[in-house]
Amino acid sequence: MNLTMVGTGYVGLVTGTCFANTGNTVTCLDVDPGKIDLLNNGDCPIYEPGLPELLDKNFQEGRLRFTLDKEQAYQDAEIVFICVGTPTGEDGSADLQYVLNAARDIGESIKSLGEDQSPKIIVVKSTVPVGTTHLVRDAIREVVGPSIPFSVADNPEFLKEGAAVRDFNYPDRVVLGVDDAQTGERLTELYEPFVRSGNPIMVMDVLSAEMVKYASNNFLATKISFINEMAALAEAYGADIELVRKGMSADERIGNKFLYPGLGYGGSCFPKDTRACIAMGQAKSVDTPLSQAVNDVNLMQRDRFFAKITNQFGSDLSGRKFAFWGIAFKPNTDDIREAPAITLMEHCKAAGATCVAFDPVAAENCAAQHPGLCELSDDMYNTLAGADALVVSTDWDEFKRPDFPRMKESLQTPVIFDGRNLYKMSTARNEGFVLHSVGRQPINA
Repeated sequence: MNLTMVGTGYVGLVTGTCFANTGNTVTCLDVDPGKIDLLNNGDCPIYEPGLPELLDKNFQEGRLRFTLDKEQAYQDAEIVFICVGTPTGEDGSADLQYVLNAARDIGESIKSLGEDQSPKIIVVKSTVPVGTTHLVRDAIREVVGPSIPFSVADNPEFLKEGAAVRDFNYPDRVVLGVDDAQTGERLTELYEPFVRSGNPIMVMDVLSAEMVKYASNNFLATKISFINEMAALAEAYGADIELVRKGMSADERIGNKFLYPGLGYGGSCFPKDTRACIAMGQAKSVDTPLSQAVNDVNLMQRDRFFAKITNQFGSDLSGRKFAFWGIAFKPNTDDIREAPAITLMEHCKAAGATCVAFDPVAAENCAAQHPGLCELSDDMYNTLAGADALVVSTDWDEFKRPDFPRMKESLQTPVIFDGRNLYKMSTARNEGFVLHSVGRQPINA
């Protein structure tokens, strides 16, 4: 099939590349000349394991192309995927201007092709509030008039940053929201190569498909906030949240996914989607106290952890220096949107401290998006030199089995704030470290 991806961000690039890899011809459209030049020169603008190799392979074999030309992108496309951003507004609602601008552009293209064209399918892949796909339909219809045929669909993405290529190629499920059976059949045909292991393609109405995405992310965010709240209780009463978590996870009704205590969730999905659920409730006068609590607990978790730093060193951190291992909101990505490390460094700086940080891939984004927030180091151990303490804020693999004697020699004082519970309490005690973690009793050397 001939496909077009509108937007070469995280979702559009992964989706387009994986579709090209199953034999489709894919055009990726963007309005950013720098990004299109980068892609046409064989470079990948995002960090995602496995994506650069797959992108280069399909680009070289002619199945994947990148363009700024809207007419070229839409002309031959049988299916157009809208994969643009839906940033959160000040009130927590999703900003739909990019989605609706794309819809109107698509409408102009369809209109120029006339009434004899084969009906195009316009698929909303962006995460959008319930009802948006029909807004896209109406925006296109307003441009093309009543007689030119097309159909719309919603196809939410369930890609985990750091594992997106695998998630797309081996999905737990594919959700298709459609208004007519023919559109559902066409999209099912497109996705069939990815579900040969037996996982389902679920065809449903558009509104339900849109809701699936928000309900899924909100539920996973709820699990994270729940275990962090339990961690606070465990710590207050002397229990060990790691043992509590294992005891809970043995119940198959609960399981162990997304049930790890830490600094709370970040990134582009959970914070935005949880707040969008709250905003959707407000728009329809539906109270959403659980979603509000999930959001509040997540923000509180960072304040709770920063309190461990001030409890150790005092509220005035003037003259103090803190080393951070990790900037990205999670490992295997360079995404720093709503990353806990950024919040903690901002708190430290506001209290008078300076920060130096190391991250395997996210340092460049930090320098561009938060200039002056911290000094950036290109070596995890050099980051520690002269620092009063280490803050572990991302659970990259290289942080899990460090050289503790080398760490102790580099730090001004042997103090670790382990925001990801990477280190055993017995190890910290034996190596002579003060250790503050999440949901466990502190170790005082």
